[in-house]
Parts: sequence; structure tokens; C-alpha cells
Amino acid sequence: MKRIPIALTVAGSDSGGGAGLQADLKTFAILGVHGTTVLSCLTAQNPVSVAAFHSIPVSFVRAQLETVFAELPPVAAKTGMLYSAAIIRAVADWFSQHPEVKLVIDPVMIATSGTVLLRPTALRVLQDRFLPLAAVVTPNLDEAAALLGRPLRSVEDLSLAARGIHGRWGVPTLIKGGHLRDTPLATDVFWDGRQERILAAPFIRDVATHGTGCTYSAAITACLAHGDSLLQAVSTAKLHITGAIRSSLRIANHTTLNPSYDLDSVTASRGR
Repeated sequence: MKRIPIALTVAGSDSGGGAGLQADLKTFAILGVHGTTVLSCLTAQNPVSVAAFHSIPVSFVRAQLETVFAELPPVAAKTGMLYSAAIIRAVADWFSQHPEVKLVIDPVMIATSGTVLLRPTALRVLQDRFLPLAAVVTPNLDEAAALLGRPLRSVEDLSLAARGIHGRWGVPTLIKGGHLRDTPLATDVFWDGRQERILAAPFIRDVATHGTGCTYSAAITACLAHGDSLLQAVSTAKLHITGAIRSSLRIANHTTLNPSYDLDSVTASRGR
């Protein structure tokens, strides 16, 4: 019987199926890892808006972590929407006791629709208690700006921001520049303190990008669970998210990412 690695996502549920736990599990499955989940928040949302959300009690977040790790210890894990300072503290406490798990922190703060997904009081806890535990942090343009307290407007700003986050919290950083305006390339910058990697692909227009950050970070997590180096995982995940956007599917009156667009090209890039 084939053995596959285990990955974990600690994130919110998207009732529209395009982001959050749902996007993570789709990505884990197509990249050949068993996905486990710890639910942090429930959301009532669709591709257009987040109508409401409900934070999961901290005691139940802890219970999920304890139960998953008891029988299905993950090789790698990612976090998405955590929302409150209390949940971030609980998750940070847990992973500080499990340094063997490669942790991808996607610091979800604002939904594509503009809804705030992180309480203002939680930002300091995220910065002080949680970010230093990461194998890699994957903020988008707005999230990196919030972490550093300054706007980012160019690829050069992305590079400086990656160095700034690494310098402040000592963790490898991938700054996602997909929200940059007036650029032909969707450019991301990776910096691990030793080497910089510019990851660029043609900007794909006229498709929705709801769930892009979740899918991207989940792909990194899956590759780390397979034993890839961090740089290899980030590079493969860039290929995966670019293909998922390019191959977007029509659902009702919307488009959605297609994380299963072409598994062969992604697995071939990883030599598997």
C-alpha cells in the first residue's frame, strides 16, 4: 500500500468553496499529500463577499490540534485565517512545542472582497508570537505593508519588504506581488537571508483570483511535506498557482481557480 505524507491546514472555512480549508484540501489532494484540518473560523461567503463569520472557541481549536497530532502527525502545516489574538496564541503555543513540523504562515488579514479577516488587536500577537516560528511567511502586497507599516508599490519594494520581514523576524519570506498595478508580470520575491529568487509569470487577466493565496501557500506546504527544499517548494508552488489561474473554470456566473489543471507538469518539475 502506497504511503503518502500528511499535511495540515489551520484555517477558516469558505462556504463558497474557493478559498480557505476547501482550497487547501483541493491543493493537498492534487499534490499527493493527505490533508488534515483544524478549523479556526466559519465564514458565510461566496465569490463576491463575506457576509458573516464565526470564530471557533479556542478550546476547540486546541482539541482539534491534539486529536490530529495524536494519530496523524503532519510533516508540514500551514495557517490561513486565524482572526483573533486568542487563537493565534493557542496555535503559536502548539507549534512552538512541535518545531519538527515545517510551518507555512499565510498571514491572512483582508479578503479579496475587502472584508477584514484579522482583528486589529491580533496583529501584534501575530508579529511577536507567531511569525518567528515559520519555515516561510507568505504575505501578499497589502499584508506585507501591514506587517512593515509602509506601502509597497513596485517590484523593488517587494524585494525590500522580503528583506525587511526576514530582518525583523528572522524567517524566510515570500512576498506575493499579484496585486501590483500596471505590470505585465505577476512577480513574487523570495528571500531566505542568503539568496533571492524572483518568481515571475505573465499576468493573467479577466479571471477571479479568490483563493489564490490559500492555494499558493497550500502548494508550498504540500511540497515541503514531500521533502522538497524550501526554494524548490516555493518555485513549484509558483508553477502550480500560475497554472491554476490560467486554467480557471466557470461556475455559475463566476470563475474559480483550477488546482487540478495539470498535475503532470507540476510533479515533473519536482522529479516525482
